[in-house]
Amino acid sequence: MGWSQHHGVWVKLSLRSMALSLPRQVAIAVRLARAADRRALYTVAGSEFGRGVTQAVSLVAVNAILVELLAQGSTAERLRSALPSLAVVAVLGMIGSALKSASSAGTGILEPKVQRVATERYLALVARVELEAIEDDAFHKLMDSAQWGADSARRMVGYCTAVVTSAISLVAAAGVLTVLHPLLLPLLIAMALPSAWSSLTMARARYVSWHRFVQHARAAQLISRLLIDQQAAGEVRVHDVGPFLLEHFRGMAETSEREQTRLAWIGARTGLTADAARGLATVATYAVLGVLLWHGQMALAVGGTAVLAIRTGSASITDLVMRVTDVQEESLFVADLETLCEEAVRREIPAGGVDLPEDVEEIRFEKVTFTYPGAERPSLCEVDLVIPRGRTVALVGRNGSGKTTVTKLLCGLYLPDGGRVMWGEVDAAEASRAQVFDRIAMVAQNFHRWPFTARVNIGIGRPGGPFEDSAIGAAAAYAGADDVIEGLPRGLDTLLARGYRGGQEISGGQWQKIGLARARFRHGQVLIVDEPTSALDPVAEQRVFDQIHRLAGTGQTTILITHRLHSVAHADLIYVMEGGRVVEAGTFEELMDPTTGSGFFREAYELQARQFVHPAVPGQPGPAPSGTLMDDQPTP
Repeated sequence: MGWSQHHGVWVKLSLRSMALSLPRQVAIAVRLARAADRRALYTVAGSEFGRGVTQAVSLVAVNAILVELLAQGSTAERLRSALPSLAVVAVLGMIGSALKSASSAGTGILEPKVQRVATERYLALVARVELEAIEDDAFHKLMDSAQWGADSARRMVGYCTAVVTSAISLVAAAGVLTVLHPLLLPLLIAMALPSAWSSLTMARARYVSWHRFVQHARAAQLISRLLIDQQAAGEVRVHDVGPFLLEHFRGMAETSEREQTRLAWIGARTGLTADAARGLATVATYAVLGVLLWHGQMALAVGGTAVLAIRTGSASITDLVMRVTDVQEESLFVADLETLCEEAVRREIPAGGVDLPEDVEEIRFEKVTFTYPGAERPSLCEVDLVIPRGRTVALVGRNGSGKTTVTKLLCGLYLPDGGRVMWGEVDAAEASRAQVFDRIAMVAQNFHRWPFTARVNIGIGRPGGPFEDSAIGAAAAYAGADDVIEGLPRGLDTLLARGYRGGQEISGGQWQKIGLARARFRHGQVLIVDEPTSALDPVAEQRVFDQIHRLAGTGQTTILITHRLHSVAHADLIYVMEGGRVVEAGTFEELMDPTTGSGFFREAYELQARQFVHPAVPGQPGPAPSGTLMDDQPTP
């Protein structure tokens, strides 16, 4: 239920603050348009200005026509006198149509380009922020708004164009009314104020409501997507999860419906009040015009022109208010886009830093302490460990003991709260993070399955270089993924995404081989593998471990995280973790020696070994040693 709450100060808006912020937001849209296509922007601006000028001149010409038609003389004479003005109106009409077409074409060209520029801008910045920002729900909310901001920037192009058109038309009508009689202009403005108040009030209400319900709506969409998700499809059917998900989707949707109903009633009351005020202003305007005509203070021809100007001005006011409201509403989301970009810059991974040594003999953790944002307890507590170059180092321990956190700090995804991670004599907190990333190849426990071809899924380990068959094939052969690729209908060019034309689905074990091939293709100085064989058969598993161990002979450092303790027997160094601390360290032989160490590793290893020799009787599990590293029994 927390999804429906919002306490951010950035939605505490007033009509005054919205009006004052409008020029800045329009300027942002103009800057985006200039960056997208300067020629198209100038075409739109010039066309709209030209249209406004033609409308003003047209009103003057219409006044001349009325003067000639209402003058003394025969009908033929009056028509002949009005012909030049009629010709001017006709020519201006054609020019206006041509300018409107040019403006429409320019707007159509600008809109998609502005959306692309805005989207690229925030995506490029978000891709460079610290990992903790991506895991921050407040930052995610900003990203939700930014996605709308890019769409809003596109729509603002058209709305700003309409604002310019309506504003110039209004200025033309107001100018004519001022010339005809100064008293008519304030009355025209009075007709505009109720519409402006109504539109801006509703824009603010919709914006505040959107922010209050944005996470609620996102959660409802997530639940609805689960009903059609390929990964969840089997369980949805076997476990009959559909009614459960639909019930919760319906509840969340009904909550949103109640909010929309509330907004509808606010809109009805606001609109009724505005319409009443605008009606009174309109009656007053025409009453004043009638009094002026009655007392002879205005000629009939001038009165006719005034009526046309009032109608033109009234229509322009209505359209201007609607378009300004649209611009204001969209500009609020464009402002969110700007806020995200500013926050992304503030939280981006620093560029530059101290260069890492060409050859790092060892990586050291010195009294490293780390707590995840929002967590109450630290995940690592004064951890000391050494990772020698060209060695296989294994991290073992219970789930949640801190193994994966160690690798995240090693990769530079996080910086420690206390202590230091040293690459040789360079502190990772001061080092160039780009260089740290470049030294790392990683196969995470839940590595990403990219919806691309097999070639790209391997080559994306080093996306800056060419995806040549020889290099891709060598990496696939190393990981045992060559047989997977041979079984695909188009080999390396087979799309690994079901649901698209030609897309194929492969098993979890096959994906794991692709992931290992990706890490091999990256060819980092340090290879991190987190549970690399959990989905592999025993033969493939042994092959992978043999290859991982052989990497040490080539100078590559390997960090191995696994619950299968038999696979770390050939590791050069084993660190046993418990509760965010290193409780044991040594070689396999040292940790298995009953005369040394605390026995954490030895007891867990012997427990696993007994599962192979004496399988547990179902329903009668044997007692687990108190110091076991395993949370549950492993699959042999």
